[in-house]
Amino acid sequence: MKPSDESLLTEPVRADDPDLGEPDGDAGLPQTVPSSTIARMTEPRALVPQQLEQRRLIHREAGGRAQSDTFREIRTRLLGMGGGRNFTTLVAAVSPRSGASFVARNLAAAFAFDEARTSLLIDCNLRYPEQHRALGVEPADGGLIDYLEHPAQGIRSKIYATGVPRLRLIPVGGARENGGEYFSSFRMRALLGELQNRYPDRYLFLDGPAIKGSPDARILSDLADFVVVVAGYGRDTPAAISQTAAHFEPEKLAGVVFNQTP
Repeated sequence: MKPSDESLLTEPVRADDPDLGEPDGDAGLPQTVPSSTIARMTEPRALVPQQLEQRRLIHREAGGRAQSDTFREIRTRLLGMGGGRNFTTLVAAVSPRSGASFVARNLAAAFAFDEARTSLLIDCNLRYPEQHRALGVEPADGGLIDYLEHPAQGIRSKIYATGVPRLRLIPVGGARENGGEYFSSFRMRALLGELQNRYPDRYLFLDGPAIKGSPDARILSDLADFVVVVAGYGRDTPAAISQTAAHFEPEKLAGVVFNQTP
């Protein structure tokens, strides 16, 4: 996969979606909501193709179809593994700057292409959070870490519109060096369970930190149904990729994506 060059981001989009009816406080027993709620998801400012390209996001126009088809193929594989149910996917790189964040947001966008599905992208890369900048989101009300530290704030205000229909973002929020204590907490597990189970047509994507040199990605894999490993083309050796893949349960490993640039 070959991402375009970085571009300056303009016209930031920020909004939580009151129609989503997100649970507040600690996650409890999930209450399934009919998929008809998808029709009520509003998009404050849908991005045009040029803006999507600035944010390095796939789209349906002719100029972006080849790259879109690549992510659709990954989507098809994951849906086959999912067996008709929604799921949570961790996207993590073998080593830093291999482009896992790029893959995570475009994979989430590929799922949101389908008008019967919604995507929720959660930035779990505490050391190098990127998704809010890449998507032009100003996290005025904080994000994931703020909720985990102060659950009384509720999660609803931490979910932001992205300018892409049916794609929402939970940014990192208050950045921290070590995510292990957050990701291994009961509150994190309960939150992901409720976010996934509340809407049967919602698919969660965790943008994780690099696997090499950090235990956080392996901790997050315990919370995910599937794992997509991103290898930097020409950066990560076959031995490093094999060693990394061995960290995950075989039935969870969806495959390895070779990414050409960060």
